[in-house]
Amino acid sequence: MGLAFAGEVRYDCLRFVEQGLATDPQMAESRFGTESKANKIRALKSEVILPTFNVSMMVGPAPGLKETVDQWGDTVDTYDFSRMGPFWAVEAKFIQPLNLGQYQTGKKALEADLQQKTFEIENVTHKKEVELQSYYYNYLLALEMKRLAADAQKQVDKAYDQLEEALDEDEPTVSQSDLLNLKAKMHTVKDGVIEADLGMKRVMLAIRFALALPEGDTFVAEDSVLTMRTEHMPTEDEVRELTIKYNPELKQLSAGLRARRYQMDLAEAKLAPEFFVMGEFQYVKSWAGNRNVLQKNAFDQDAVNKISGLIGVGLRYRLNFWKNWEDYRQAKTEYRGLQLKETYASDGLVAKAVEQYYQVVAAKEKLDALRESLRASEALLKGAAMKYDLDKSQTGELVSAYTQNVSMKKDYYFAVCRYNVEFAGLIAKIGLSLSEYNSYFNKK
Repeated sequence: MGLAFAGEVRYDCLRFVEQGLATDPQMAESRFGTESKANKIRALKSEVILPTFNVSMMVGPAPGLKETVDQWGDTVDTYDFSRMGPFWAVEAKFIQPLNLGQYQTGKKALEADLQQKTFEIENVTHKKEVELQSYYYNYLLALEMKRLAADAQKQVDKAYDQLEEALDEDEPTVSQSDLLNLKAKMHTVKDGVIEADLGMKRVMLAIRFALALPEGDTFVAEDSVLTMRTEHMPTEDEVRELTIKYNPELKQLSAGLRARRYQMDLAEAKLAPEFFVMGEFQYVKSWAGNRNVLQKNAFDQDAVNKISGLIGVGLRYRLNFWKNWEDYRQAKTEYRGLQLKETYASDGLVAKAVEQYYQVVAAKEKLDALRESLRASEALLKGAAMKYDLDKSQTGELVSAYTQNVSMKKDYYFAVCRYNVEFAGLIAKIGLSLSEYNSYFNKK
C-alpha cells in the first residue's frame, strides 16, 4: 500500500470494494435478514422440549380448622377464621408434543430458507461489487480526463502565445486568421476542462457515500493511471463451467426448492392428528391453627391442604381441515413451479454469463483497435509539430492533429474504463466475488 497523507484514504481496487461492502448501509440491512431467519431456527429448537410449561406460585393467609357437628350429627372440619395462618401453593402444567417428524421437517425447511437468503445476499453483494468497481475505474477515468483537459489547455495557450508573438513581430507566414482560427478552437478545450471537473465531482460524491467518508477525508486511488485490467481472461468454456459451479442464483434456486419441498411435507404432516403428553401438578400447604394440633406432615390433606396431579397422552385433530388442505395445495403448487423453473434456470444464467463474456471480448477488441489508432494519431501529431516548428503558418494543421489526438486519447481511456467495468460484470455473472475470482485463477 502506498504512502497516504493525513486526511487521505488510499485503497487499491480490491480494498476499495471490500471497504465499500463493509460500510454500505443497504448491505448491512441485507445481512440482517439472515440473522432474523437464524433466530427462527433457534426459536424452533427451543420449543422442542416442553414448549408449554407454566408454573405458578402463591403465598397468603389461610383460615384454621375446627371440628363441628353438622345437622345430621356428623363431625366435620369447618373453617375457623379466628385462627389464621400462612399457606403456600404451587401449580405446574406442561404439554409435550410428540410430533418429532414435524419438528425435523420444519427445521430442515427453515435451514433451507436460511441458505436461500444467504445466496440471495451473495448475489446482491456481487452486483454491489460491480457498482463499486465502476466507481473506482470512473475515478481513474476522471483523473485522466482532468490531465488531458489541463494539458490541452496548456498546449493551446502556448500556441496562442506563440501566434501573438509572431504577429507582433510581423512574421510573414502568420496571419490574423490563424489567431482567430485558434480562438475558435479554444471553446472545445474549455468544455473539456469543465466536463472533466464535473465528472470528478460526481464520482467523488458516489465514492464518499460508498465509503461513508467523514468530512475532511478524501479518497485517493492506489493506482495513479487508468490501465487495462490484468486479471486472467477466462475462455468461454471456463465461463460456462464456473457459472454452473458457483452462481449464487442457481444455489438460491436449489435451496428454495428444498425449502418448498420441506414446507410441502410439513403441510402434509399437519393434515394428520397430533399426539402429545400433558401433565398437571398442584400442591397446597397451610400452617393455620388447630389442624389436628398443627399437622406437620407436608403431605397431609384436609379442607385446605391438598396434593394432586395427572398425566396422560392426548390427541388433537384440527377441525378446520380445509384450511390445512389449502396450505398443502399451495405449498405443492409452489414446489412444482420451482421445479419447472429449475429446468431452464441453469441454461438461462449460463447464457447471460456467456453474453457478458462476449461483451468483454468485444470491449477488448475495440480497445486494441483504439490503441492502434492512438499510435497513428501520436505519429501524425509529431509530424504536424515538426512542420509547425519550420513554418508557423501551419497552425491549423497542428491544432487539427492535436485535437484529433486528444479526442483519440479520450476515446481510448473511455474504452479502458468500459472494458474494466464489463470485466467486473463478467465476474459477477459467473457468480464469484473479485477476491474469489483472483484466488481461483492464482491457484491454477
